[in-house]
Amino acid sequence: MTEFVLAVALGILVAVGTFLVLRRDLVRVVWGVAIISQSANVYLITMGFGPTGSGTAPVIAGAAAGPGTADPLVQALVLTAIVIGFGTTAFALVLTYRLYEENGTIDLEELAASGAPASEEVSDD
Repeated sequence: MTEFVLAVALGILVAVGTFLVLRRDLVRVVWGVAIISQSANVYLITMGFGPTGSGTAPVIAGAAAGPGTADPLVQALVLTAIVIGFGTTAFALVLTYRLYEENGTIDLEELAASGAPASEEVSDD
């Protein structure tokens, strides 16, 4: 039953992320990518537990590592992925703000229809 609930939750996260990626608003696209990447992290964490689904700490004083232990490598990789994902999401939001300052819109269809990027219009001379 636990596997079914996790599968449904992950499916909902991926569906919401995909829905947001397909929007015209650039901020929603950025948040959609962030949600999809975090759902991949949740998937990896759920697969890092033992076959019973109740992982314990891999190192316990005086106890042998049994089949119910959690994999610490997956947890370390996902922690790294969370930090990198936070950084890239923040960077993408800053770029979105800069795009809004230059063009006055974050609508992807309006930006595509405008043609030339804003960097060609600005001159330092």
